[in-house]
Amino acid sequence: MKKGILYGIGSYVFWGFFPIYWKLLHHVPAIQLIGHRIIWSFLLLFMVILFTKQWTEFRATINVKVIRIYSLAAILIGINWFMYVWAVNHEFIVETSLGYFINPLLSVLMGVIFFKERLRLAQWIPVALAALGVAYLTFIYGRLPFIALTLAFSFGSYGLVKKLSPLGSLYGLTIETGILFIPALCYLIFAQANNTAAFLHTGATSDLLMIGAGVVTTIPLLMFASAARSIPLWVVGLLQYIAPTLQFFIGVFIYKEAFSYHQLIGFGLVWMALIVFLVENYFANRVTVEPIPEMGEG
Repeated sequence: MKKGILYGIGSYVFWGFFPIYWKLLHHVPAIQLIGHRIIWSFLLLFMVILFTKQWTEFRATINVKVIRIYSLAAILIGINWFMYVWAVNHEFIVETSLGYFINPLLSVLMGVIFFKERLRLAQWIPVALAALGVAYLTFIYGRLPFIALTLAFSFGSYGLVKKLSPLGSLYGLTIETGILFIPALCYLIFAQANNTAAFLHTGATSDLLMIGAGVVTTIPLLMFASAARSIPLWVVGLLQYIAPTLQFFIGVFIYKEAFSYHQLIGFGLVWMALIVFLVENYFANRVTVEPIPEMGEG
């Protein structure tokens, strides 16, 4: 169990420091970064399957139903990845963290809507507090916090689809990136032909970082998969807040993004909602804990 906790902490710390990695590639258009992330992730995952001699088993899982389910998952994770990278490189790291703070509460609400799950009275309190926080930020910004909501809804919907999907994280992500592989490759070839590509034109360091996007995507996911199999899910639920907390501090203290008193009130309502949610969930589900959707943020 101790090893599983270390894997879990490692995966969320990895995700927490994602903004720094993408900031190193701020000169590369977000859509090109996502293209490279998809391509190199797929190739790395494919090699993992080959080298671990799982190809025959993996191939046997692929059918029309699986492709249909994972095509939807691929679209959702593609939207999530694009919005995250775009937001980080346009000085919205703090708002991205808000999206991942909101996400667990949104997942609870989706369970009520799509699976007719019933919430205890105390569980409605954090949902209402989070909604109040978003409403307050909307009033302060003069607009919806669309980055946070896009990240929360895309990843929450992704978690919903994954809950209905039949495969584990390794096979699932391989299929998802495989579905996106051809469109991503075609776009990057077009960018090269159109002389707008960053790859091979912005220096060796940028090229290595773009290739490394596959590694930084795959490693924390595999670490998380190992952790989820060996530690209680309530521990996973607590650990998942490491990533947005780190992202928040990175945005405010490293990249000096503005964080006003009014934003503190809005974020404070969301943080209060999370505290109520975690405490209530812990005491009500010491033995049986609802599954936490697989992470794949940023």
